[in-house]
Amino acid sequence: MGFVVIAVLGIVGAFVEPLAVLGTALGAVIGGFVTGYYTHGGMISGAWNGLLAGSIGAVVLVAVLAVLGLAVSVVSLSLGGFIATIGLAVAALVVVVFAAIPATLGGALGGMLSDVETTEMGAPSA
Repeated sequence: MGFVVIAVLGIVGAFVEPLAVLGTALGAVIGGFVTGYYTHGGMISGAWNGLLAGSIGAVVLVAVLAVLGLAVSVVSLSLGGFIATIGLAVAALVVVVFAAIPATLGGALGGMLSDVETTEMGAPSA
């Protein structure tokens, strides 16, 4: 669910200039928070699931933008657009890393705020 939030906010941020910040770091935090909250597993589980959602959401976002870039370059018969889209694929690794870090923080926050008490926050066993 969180990776869909990240992908949608990233696409909206790519095409609506005033919302560009929402599509990058803030979108990753919101998507990570959604994922961490819905896992109901505590802070560690929320952070891990936020990391996964951030990575998957960034890969989906880059794939959608790369397909759109290739479509535009094929329609306009532009070799430069094709080369730029290939460059986008190389930059995808940076986007995945930078989207996963805020999503991890958002997932940890969402895991802490979920209503279920986990064993990591329960009473000591000794």
